[in-house]
Amino acid sequence: MTKDEILAANTTFYRAFERKDIEAMSAIWSQGSGSFCIHPGSNVLRGWKEIHNSWEQIFKNTAYIEINTDIIATEFNDNIAYIVLRENVFQVVGSRRLEAQSTATNIFQLLGGKWYLIHHHGSPILR
Repeated sequence: MTKDEILAANTTFYRAFERKDIEAMSAIWSQGSGSFCIHPGSNVLRGWKEIHNSWEQIFKNTAYIEINTDIIATEFNDNIAYIVLRENVFQVVGSRRLEAQSTATNIFQLLGGKWYLIHHHGSPILR
């Protein structure tokens, strides 16, 4: 597997996020109980059911979102990869326009020849 495939999986995650597309989000995440998600300022979510519900709530409550990423590091071996990056987020929630930056780590696992997200952790950068 190549670095390009891992970066493509990461891009797929962020495009699903921006489009607020729960089907595409479901397709990139591992459906296993060993998946974790930590949204900025939130508790740890474990397993696809909890993670799925969180994305549905985010999508429902966000009118618009745009995320630009700056990759800091990409590392991988045979079946695990991680990407450390900065998320530059612009969103409209209700009538409020918000801009924020987060540092994030996305961990992918190669399952059946495809990279799936098994861990997303975003931490806000406080200014």
